[in-house]
Amino acid sequence: MNLMKKILVAQATVLALWVVSAQATTDEDIAQRIKPVGEVCIQGDECDQAAALTASAAAAASADAAPAVASAGRSGEEVYNKYCTVCHSIGLLDAPKTGDAAAWQARADAVGGLDGLLKTAISGINAMPPKGTCSDCSDDELMASIKSMSGL
Repeated sequence: MNLMKKILVAQATVLALWVVSAQATTDEDIAQRIKPVGEVCIQGDECDQAAALTASAAAAASADAAPAVASAGRSGEEVYNKYCTVCHSIGLLDAPKTGDAAAWQARADAVGGLDGLLKTAISGINAMPPKGTCSDCSDDELMASIKSMSGL
């Protein structure tokens, strides 16, 4: 019986510690977590000007960042490793396997060469969705990935 009491006391202690740690430490913490995401300001109020400045600064920052990401470009190998490897490494759902030059050449001949393969990759084919799940890939990145996979 003594062992049973020790086990119950240990479980009660663990539960009590968990309950104490799960609660917020102060009312300010709770208020911070449940406060609204934004504020409504009436034109002419001080908060209206601060929000406008913040919004314009955020828009300028995102506009500056977008060209840097777009111009960086990924290699065909990077695109393949992130988006294509799941299906093309094992031939899942009849996808041509990476490095199987004969299968890739047959597909290229059927659709008009590398440009035809690119067009097919952009529009999708059979179980492959458009751009093979890489919706932000450029045509050049897709072409580099096709060349990397096919060896053509």
